[in-house]
Amino acid sequence: MEKITSFTINHLKLEPGVYVSRKDKYGDAVITTFDLRMTTPNKEPVMNTAEVHTIEHLGATYLRNDPEFADKTVYFGPMGCRTGFYMLLAGDYSSKDVVPLVTKMFEFIRDFRGEVPGAAPRDCGNYLDQNLGMANWLANRYLNNVLYNIDEKHLVYPE
Repeated sequence: MEKITSFTINHLKLEPGVYVSRKDKYGDAVITTFDLRMTTPNKEPVMNTAEVHTIEHLGATYLRNDPEFADKTVYFGPMGCRTGFYMLLAGDYSSKDVVPLVTKMFEFIRDFRGEVPGAAPRDCGNYLDQNLGMANWLANRYLNNVLYNIDEKHLVYPE
């Protein structure tokens, strides 16, 4: 079997950033998959499931309510390795194109207080596995360490 694209990225050189993971064509439409890498793979601890779950709920809620990107949002969810998230948007975008969107989304996550959207037994299959405090902290860390001063090195996958 052929190795899938995400397994061809050198995770020994990968740092937190905003990367185009792939672009897929469906007829005339393009779906851009972004790698929102929040932790350094294989060098620092991965995020725990509770905070990943909370970031997923808040990030998906934010994107699907964003005036410009609500109708372009295909998916937002965690990577299995728990080092970041995938964001799929309908359209042909570069990493630089979405940094303002990702920044606003993580500011929303950092500043969110109250009941996590969808964290109820009727709405979620594991509603108790949430950690808003750590989700706020991780969003703030990603903003300060990556998004607010992002450079080209953290917008393009390493060789």
